[in-house]
Amino acid sequence: MSVLKKLDQWLHTLEKWILSWSILIISFIIIGNVLSRELTGSSWQGTFEISRLALIIVTFFGISYAARKGRHITMSALFDLAPKKVKKVLAISNPIITAIILFILAYYAYDYMMWVYDMGRTTSQLQFPFWIMVLFVPIGLALGGIQFLRNAWVNIVNEEVYLAEDKKDYENQET
Repeated sequence: MSVLKKLDQWLHTLEKWILSWSILIISFIIIGNVLSRELTGSSWQGTFEISRLALIIVTFFGISYAARKGRHITMSALFDLAPKKVKKVLAISNPIITAIILFILAYYAYDYMMWVYDMGRTTSQLQFPFWIMVLFVPIGLALGGIQFLRNAWVNIVNEEVYLAEDKKDYENQET
């Protein structure tokens, strides 16, 4: 097994683990805080900040995971109606354009994160550095860009049209 394949499998496992735990944390924190407020009349300290951090993680790491699985939001009307040759061109060009946009956004998100880091801003309740929340934005955007480049590459090296590495176009799937 190649080093890149092992790295990819490790990254996929890490993405699933991070997404799963983040969703569990959001659920636990929100449900626990509601129960605490109803039963005791007081909220847990820092629930908003922890939930917001977990939501940022889910949102931006979810880009990469959705691109890997071909489950991202698409404007598929043109794609679905197009002949196979046009679909092939779109299946290569769309992920490349999306990857470029995600890498540009990752650059600006990194720049913003460094600005926040330099400012020394902290969260209001828990007083932990705010740049930690922002850190997951450029990472998630960059990972999403990598996944979209992988999707383009799969379509370059294969004859069939793929929505993701292991997900063929709907018309090419056996029912």
